Amino acid sequence: MGIALLIVDVQRAFFDEEPRPYEANAVVQRINELSSRARALGRPVVFIQHERASANIKYGSERWQLQCDLLIAPNDHFVRKTTPDSFLRTPLQELLDSLDVKQVVICGCDSEFCVDTTTRRAAALGYAVTLAADAHTTHDKEHASAFAIRAHHNATLPNMVSFGVSIQAIPSVDISFAA
Repeated sequence: MGIALLIVDVQRAFFDEEPRPYEANAVVQRINELSSRARALGRPVVFIQHERASANIKYGSERWQLQCDLLIAPNDHFVRKTTPDSFLRTPLQELLDSLDVKQVVICGCDSEFCVDTTTRRAAALGYAVTLAADAHTTHDKEHASAFAIRAHHNATLPNMVSFGVSIQAIPSVDISFAA
């Protein structure tokens, strides 16, 4: 079974400015560890970048760029998106299908928006999903801390069984890219 790592919205606009997201440095380190393990087994690594023409994350701008500490390799893939859904109006599904991917590992930012929506859509499209439970993050909100938001998504997304594929949330250190 083909497995791909999807790294969602780990961009300078979200990670390199104050206030930084919860556990920003640790999350980037865990993502780098995941991507290194995926690459070592020949698994695709896909960076997904959000953009808005009318906002401060315009395509190609400094703030649109990937976070400075992310490890990037020549064979990595890149997908641009304009909504929280990494599949909507993007070539992501076509890319994954061309690589014979049946399972995705998802990490990145923001837990309650793009990570959540991409996880749900991947499952709806039939991909088994592993959410890297400690490698997605967000900012504190008025209604809940970033810690609580991440914990909530780690607890609720795996309970969605109606898609017919598994969604699991496990610590990044326990994620295997072996077939």
